[in-house]
Amino acid sequence: MRRHRVHVGDLAAGERRLVGPAAHHLARVLRVQPGDLVAAFDGRGREARGEVVAAHEDAVVLRLEAPGPVATEPDRPVTLAPALLKGDKLADVVRMATELGVVALRPLRTRRCDVPVASPAKLARWRRIAEEAARQCGRARVPEVAEAVALASFTWTGALLVADPNAHATLQDALAALSERDAPVTVVTGPEGGLAEAEVADLVARGAVAVTLGRRVLRAETAPVAVAAALLVPEAT
Repeated sequence: MRRHRVHVGDLAAGERRLVGPAAHHLARVLRVQPGDLVAAFDGRGREARGEVVAAHEDAVVLRLEAPGPVATEPDRPVTLAPALLKGDKLADVVRMATELGVVALRPLRTRRCDVPVASPAKLARWRRIAEEAARQCGRARVPEVAEAVALASFTWTGALLVADPNAHATLQDALAALSERDAPVTVVTGPEGGLAEAEVADLVARGAVAVTLGRRVLRAETAPVAVAAALLVPEAT
């Protein structure tokens, strides 16, 4: 029997009554019935298996087992820091990056951004997309989607790589220089017009490593996904 996945903020063994979007998805979209199997995840790496006890139009009752960690996360924590993009392009980046296993997305305001800010509604949508993608792909962790910050004030933990078509070092070169397999990595990618030379130089002066993504110039919405795949997919093979 298929086990339906549902995001539950605070996991604990026993019965749990769900209302709101989670209950709506189970009752109205999936049309669960008593006895159906579920896997509840908290978005922070834990999961609890259980079953549906009751299903109503506005509420669903689950009976859950004791929660535990799930081994679906990659060894290396990867954070993407893409520039704000026009239209709805970042929504696709959030969805695919979540499926690939990134731990966070931190949008940036850069000099050549066509979009100066991200509205609260757009930020809420990106966070909802991350939750939906985590549920669909089997992750128990939902990546953090942060509010956009100016590149000049951006800070990070671990190594920082900045995508630059003029760089000589490759992703493989930069990763080979890391001493630990599980060392955190953050990757900055530019907007449609690319990062300004001064922006790349400033990041390098603050400790970043500029890397090329290959012989071809990737679109602004392709670059962050390509980097995430290059860094994370090999760990699954």
